[in-house]
Amino acid sequence: MPKILFLTTAHKYNDDRIFYHQAKELKGIGYDVKICSLSSDYRGIIDGIEIESYSILDQNTTKKIKVFERVCDNFQPDCIIGSEPLAILASKKIKEERNISVIYDITEWYPSKRMVEKFPFFLKGIHATKFFLIQLYVGWISTHFIFGENTKKFPLAYVFPWKKRIILPYFPNDIYIHKNIKQLEPNKITLCYTGQISKEKGIENFFKASDRLRKMRPDLEISILIIGSSRKERDEKYFTYLLSKYKWEHIKIEKPASFETFTQAYSDADICFDLREMSYENHHCLPIKIFYYAASGKPVVYTDLKATREHVDVSKFGFLVDPEDSYSIANAIVNYIDNPQLYSQHAQNARREYEKKYNWNMIKDLFTNFIKQSLH
Repeated sequence: MPKILFLTTAHKYNDDRIFYHQAKELKGIGYDVKICSLSSDYRGIIDGIEIESYSILDQNTTKKIKVFERVCDNFQPDCIIGSEPLAILASKKIKEERNISVIYDITEWYPSKRMVEKFPFFLKGIHATKFFLIQLYVGWISTHFIFGENTKKFPLAYVFPWKKRIILPYFPNDIYIHKNIKQLEPNKITLCYTGQISKEKGIENFFKASDRLRKMRPDLEISILIIGSSRKERDEKYFTYLLSKYKWEHIKIEKPASFETFTQAYSDADICFDLREMSYENHHCLPIKIFYYAASGKPVVYTDLKATREHVDVSKFGFLVDPEDSYSIANAIVNYIDNPQLYSQHAQNARREYEKKYNWNMIKDLFTNFIKQSLH
């Protein structure tokens, strides 16, 4: 029975991609599967998958690599799937000792903006270059690549064109989807924002567009549904300021939902939004909740990002917009209100597009066959 070890620093052991899709799929075909994460504390077995997880993200690099190396030595995997450069670095020792496959699952843009924001302006370029060179080094260590989307293939797919790779999108498994295709109620609408609450992720753009709609249609009952939280103190203060500024009459703020209950948490929403800022990094990162919104039967209004345009035909079930153009966003919502048949068509299309193009069953064999072929 092949032994597969997932190593991740920033993702929790019960991450939706790692645990609920990849690990469970490999366990389902009879593999011995283990996950080690450094961002949350847990030791035990869940659904037959061994978890050895530690909350040590604030520790130094040497300590984190030693933990990973110890887990590798104890488990003796036949294949390692790492989600970040540090996980791949920690795999180098056992790879050389046992000649195992090391698969780099690239799901984040690297180096990210947040990695260099703590450094003074005149040092940002130096550190960005350092992180970029680390990315190339772990690309050299890796034997295979999995890319979450086409826009994340640079630079590794071009520097190492001979290494085998696949594109594995973030498509949902239908067992985790709560479908609720709605009809618009007369003179009422519920607008939904989920995820990290911050300016970069678009909370202010969402509020501005909703406020513009309120001014355009003063008799319309607008309900705001927010599911998420702020990661940083400054974002929490900023959110409090926005709540005070806009003074919504009908607003519901929920804590982040578990993965299993996520699609049920926003089931009352009529339209789901992602109005994150346009930036070089965001243009190369696909906001993956769009697949869950589509699976639920929810029309969407999303920032017009390169990655979104390339991977999803949003015109079938929503609108791509300039996130700062509150007037155009409000007009898109009004378009649904004034044309309920268009809203109904987009809601039906969302679910249909998911069933035809964006579901896990379509790509799970691509993943498991890739892992099988990677084993020596």
